Amino acid sequence: MEQRFEVLVKDLSKKYLSKLFDFQDTSELEPLDSIIGQERAVEAIDFGLNMKGPEYNIFVTGLEGTGKSTIIKKLLIEHAQKYETSADLCLVNNFDDAYCPVVIEMPAGSAVYFSQSMIRLIEVIKTQIPALLETPSFQEEQNIIHKETSNRQKELSDDVEQLAESTGFSIISTEAGYKVVPVSNGQPVSREAYQALDETVRQKMDENRVQVEEVLNKSLVEINKLGEEMKAVLKKLVTSKTEQLISEQIDPVRYYFRDCKDIQIYLKNVKEDIIDNIAMFLGVKGKEDSEGKKIMEMTGSLVKRYQVNVLVDRRREKGAPVVFEPNPSFHNLFGKIEKKPVMGAFATDFTMVQAGALLKANKGYLVLDIEPLLMNPAVWESLKRTLQNSMLQIEDMPGQADHGHGMPSLKPAPIPLKVKVILVGGYEPFKILQNADLKFNKIFKVRADFDYEAQLTDENGYNYARFIARICKKESLLSFTPDGVCAVIEYGKRMVADQQKLSLRFGQVLGILKEADYWAKKDNAQVISQKYVIRAISQHRFRHNLYEEKVLEQFDDQSVLINVTGKVTGQVNALAVYDMGEIAFGRPTRITAESYMGTPGIINVEHESDLSGQTHDKGVMIVSGYLGRMFAQNYPLSVSISITFEQSYNGVDGDSASSTELYAVLSSLCGIPISQEIAVTGSVNQKGEIQAIGGVNEKIEGFYDVCMKKGLTKSQGVMIPFSNVKNLVLRKDVVQAIKKKSFHLFSVKTIEEGIEVLTGVKAGKADSNSCYPKDTVFGKVQEKLKKYHELSIQYAK
Repeated sequence: MEQRFEVLVKDLSKKYLSKLFDFQDTSELEPLDSIIGQERAVEAIDFGLNMKGPEYNIFVTGLEGTGKSTIIKKLLIEHAQKYETSADLCLVNNFDDAYCPVVIEMPAGSAVYFSQSMIRLIEVIKTQIPALLETPSFQEEQNIIHKETSNRQKELSDDVEQLAESTGFSIISTEAGYKVVPVSNGQPVSREAYQALDETVRQKMDENRVQVEEVLNKSLVEINKLGEEMKAVLKKLVTSKTEQLISEQIDPVRYYFRDCKDIQIYLKNVKEDIIDNIAMFLGVKGKEDSEGKKIMEMTGSLVKRYQVNVLVDRRREKGAPVVFEPNPSFHNLFGKIEKKPVMGAFATDFTMVQAGALLKANKGYLVLDIEPLLMNPAVWESLKRTLQNSMLQIEDMPGQADHGHGMPSLKPAPIPLKVKVILVGGYEPFKILQNADLKFNKIFKVRADFDYEAQLTDENGYNYARFIARICKKESLLSFTPDGVCAVIEYGKRMVADQQKLSLRFGQVLGILKEADYWAKKDNAQVISQKYVIRAISQHRFRHNLYEEKVLEQFDDQSVLINVTGKVTGQVNALAVYDMGEIAFGRPTRITAESYMGTPGIINVEHESDLSGQTHDKGVMIVSGYLGRMFAQNYPLSVSISITFEQSYNGVDGDSASSTELYAVLSSLCGIPISQEIAVTGSVNQKGEIQAIGGVNEKIEGFYDVCMKKGLTKSQGVMIPFSNVKNLVLRKDVVQAIKKKSFHLFSVKTIEEGIEVLTGVKAGKADSNSCYPKDTVFGKVQEKLKKYHELSIQYAK
């Protein structure tokens, strides 16, 4: 094996300058008050917050744990402090149409005062109006009006009766009304007696009856008219007596809200409505019977007419509102009209209307998670419509309006809405929306992408330490020593698998900080050093890696066959990664290739058995293209090649093993065995260039663990793409093994380099006739392929 391909120990990790951390522990550091590595996202959010217009809403994307919500909250609160506190909102009765209550806007923090003032006002009026109308002076004036009207009505009644008496008639009251009947000696004349009278007499009586009836009808009209006039006079009297009382109660409220036109109009309507319904405030005192209870109920319902429903109260707010709604259901977002059962039906009124998050965030900012929002299409469509129209309608959820169950539902007047919505979520939902929802791009024009990594500069490294200081202070954790900080930075590098970068997924980092604090306190330590960070990481893995251990056990009892010593032709140890959510781990798997005469082409066993994914199929076709480019320039290939992942039953995808498959094919063709002590990973293109793959650390550690179980030979190792060297952030035990030369890493750029490492034989370089030296790998491959070609011609004859 060529030592020139071996990865040096110094390339395994970037040494961090200890002079940067010239503190005893993080308690000496100023806690971080800025944001690490999210300049792009912060600038985009600032742009969106300052852009005016309903279309400049913001959608925020990024991986989980990158601090999206925390950073957004910080930026929004800071931005909101620049603006005045938004107005309070109340819902009041519409005296013209009770089903369409009216929203009133008033100065911030005054809605509750307004509501309480109206309650006190009505309570005072309820007691003082009856008391006022029971005073002797009012009773005397009322009696005079009643007496005058009664006297005039009596005069009209007496005149009619006198006329009837003088003409031989009497007026009697029946269920059908008043009736004029003839009398004789004070007694009504019977029908028989009336028919027995002379026709001339009867005719005269009929004429007199008609005359009396005409006068009677005119008198009744006049009597009713006098009654209506008396009511009008009494109402005028009551109005004159109560108007001053009502004004005394309303005027202080009117003056307090003198600059609020809507309240002025409302109070004027309240005053007029109270006077119109003054009778309902009277007559309940001292009545304990059913009639009194009925009047009390009617009075309670009437008093409710003047209550104020506080929708939004901003007494405790400062600056523009910032609302986070974690559960954006229809009611939570747009508001709710509650209903209560009443005698087998459902009833509601304006006092049962509740505001939603949109109204609470009016003239401010509303933050929503996109995933739960998209779970309910009706909510999503209503949100888009509301933002486009800049109008909020509090209504029943579409399809759930209460029809046929009592009174109709309310329909409050639409409310002007000015709110900046910030949607937060992963990449996939927004990708779907941008491609499938035409309105989305018109409403959410600002995109803020949160990065998951940042360059490991001195500034970012030092800020990482300050971030740790902030968490220690906020969460009451022990302080971290410099080597403890370095261990956290190593963890951040491992999270992104890059020696030159740091993870910005602070949610996971925070978990390690807390767990390191736990282990330090368990040992009664005063500070958190490197060993506690390492223990936190290893214990976290231990809690999640039961399946990993079960997989490793399969190599002990030969359930899974793998060779980590010796050499075998057409067989290579490939490396795969198992992602278990919280952790990922690598394990070796055997790839074998067999070559023989037959129909030209490569048989992908996984593909033939429906266990191969599209990317893996592509990798196999690339192998075929490489063989054609290298060995089919002078004659066609006449070889069949079978490739398979041994003991693979759950499907294979990805192209990270394509170079491994090619090495197995080349070994099968040339007959030179491959070292089983070296596992291989890396994808390949048709030019034979080795390309970077993911999970390089997990793959190396997975093979190392298997070698440890089966016994280290000091010749074992892993061959990786040269472009993955910068991604090496290995476990300390693996690094120590490499330092001691007990385990090795090799990096290659081409198939030629890789086959040389695996076989110890030069790959070979073609001459001008596309021929390779016979003592090289490619020379032997070419020799085998030429033999197959010649034999195929012979058999064809």
